[in-house]
Amino acid sequence: MGKRILVTGGAGFLGSHLCERLLEAGHDVLCVDNYFTGSKANLAACLDNRRFELLRHDVTFPLYVEVDEIY
Repeated sequence: MGKRILVTGGAGFLGSHLCERLLEAGHDVLCVDNYFTGSKANLAACLDNRRFELLRHDVTFPLYVEVDEIY
């Protein structure tokens, strides 16, 4: 059974590839990014996946979510 994983900065180059890999491994992925340097276009391969969720948020402010792992 997959985990629910939070990826901060997920719309960046590294984060977007990490999101793709985690989805391929069968996990649910919550991607959080403020788009300061990242881009939604980097996540094109993930957007149609039902196990992927994208949230525009600045992690300098509290975020209360239930996840198994954080990257």
